[in-house]
Amino acid sequence: MSKEVRRGYVPTDAKEFSDKNLELIKRAQSDVFMLLERGYPIKSASTFVGNHYLLSERQRLAIVRSTSQSENIIKRNNKLLKSDFEGKIVYIDGLNLIITLEVALSESTVLKCMDGTIRDLAGLRGTYKLIDKTDIAIEFIGEKLAEMEISEVNFYLDSPVSNTGKLKQRILELLAKYSYEVKVELVNNADVILETKSCVITSDAIILNKCKSWINFAYDVVLEKLPNFKYIDLKMNKAHENK
Repeated sequence: MSKEVRRGYVPTDAKEFSDKNLELIKRAQSDVFMLLERGYPIKSASTFVGNHYLLSERQRLAIVRSTSQSENIIKRNNKLLKSDFEGKIVYIDGLNLIITLEVALSESTVLKCMDGTIRDLAGLRGTYKLIDKTDIAIEFIGEKLAEMEISEVNFYLDSPVSNTGKLKQRILELLAKYSYEVKVELVNNADVILETKSCVITSDAIILNKCKSWINFAYDVVLEKLPNFKYIDLKMNKAHENK
């Protein structure tokens, strides 16, 4: 893991998300949001609008990952936990959280989304590899959980993804020093488990819609540990406040 790797880094992002292109992306996002509010599925809406504005695949993906119906945003906000974590058990979407932090540590593209979460544009494609940022990401997680004074943390890692066994071992090794109990499970599909839980840590939109409550953990960690990090702001402030 000594070789420096920039998780999620794509050289063309600097141009595709420049200030000039970001104005175009935000106009397109506003159109996609309008279509979502009228019941159009995100895939169809993003394809239609993306073709109209001649957006690249990365720009379209950014819109898809950052944009949500106002109904879902309200639902997620109502379930968001911001304090009183002492003694609680938390459940973590392991790959989702760690990869997002690795991308931020790599100074690659991270989006501030309409629901207040941050999301990356990195793709797994069935394989996960530990990089030089992995230990730092896990340490950030460990420190934040300790500050929250939780009693137990449960990580869920998707076993069909290669190398999750190595990641499990690394999490257990690095977090062994903390007073809270640490459990890491390799499961066939983490989503279906997390959808039924409270105190869930993820930015996965489907899980956020279905879980009982959640914590905006990745955003809080980046804000505290990487205060100078510059994400791409696609929160669409005021666009959905009165919906």
